Amino acid sequence: MKHDLFSHRRARTAVVLAAAIALAGCETMSDRERGTAQGAAIGAVAGAVIGKATGGKAGTGAVAGAAVGAVAGNLWSKRMEDKQRAMERATQGTGIEVARTEDNQLRVNVPSDISFAVGRADLQPPLRPVLDQFAQGLDATTVVRIVGHTDSTGSDAINDPLSLERARTVSNYLQDRGVPAARLEIAGRGSREPVADNTTPEGRAKNRRVELFLREPAA
Repeated sequence: MKHDLFSHRRARTAVVLAAAIALAGCETMSDRERGTAQGAAIGAVAGAVIGKATGGKAGTGAVAGAAVGAVAGNLWSKRMEDKQRAMERATQGTGIEVARTEDNQLRVNVPSDISFAVGRADLQPPLRPVLDQFAQGLDATTVVRIVGHTDSTGSDAINDPLSLERARTVSNYLQDRGVPAARLEIAGRGSREPVADNTTPEGRAKNRRVELFLREPAA
C-alpha cells in the first residue's frame, strides 16, 4: 500500500512539474521552447496513465513520458525558427503573413495586392524583393511548396490553371535566384480553399493569393 501511495505521488509530482514547465514563461518562450515544454507536459500525463494501466510504476512512466514528449514537441527546429524570424523581419509592413503550421511547416501567405493582378499570373513589382529575400534565406536542404489560389470569380476551368500558373511563376522566379528546381513543388487550388468571404471585394482580394510552405526534408 505504501509503495502504491509513493508511486502515485511520484506520478503526480512529475505531471505537475511538467505542466508547470509548460506554463511558466509562456510569454517569453520561443515556439520551439514552448513546443518542447508542452510536449513534456502531455508526455508526462500519457506516460503516467499508460504506466499505471499496464502495471508499471506510474511515476517512472510519467518521467519517461515527459522525456519522450519533449523530443516530440521539439519538431520545430532552431533553423526553422530562425527562418520564421528572418521572414517576419523581411516582410514587416507588407501585409504578408508568416506563421508556423500545425504540421511544423513555415507558411508565408502573400496577398493579391502585392502578388498578382486580377486574372494575371505575372509577378507584380512589390513581390520581387520579397522573393529575393526569401531565396537568400533558404539553406541547401529546405523544401518549398508553392500553392496558388484564386477567388470564386469565373469557372474552375479558368481558375484552376490560373492558380497553378501563379505558383509556377513564383517557382520560376526562385529558380532564377538559384533555388534548385528539385526543392520546389507547385500546386494550384483554384477557388476551393478560400480564407475570406467571396461575396465582398475585400474577401475576394484575400482569396487571390499565393502561399509558400517551407519544410525540412524527411530524415
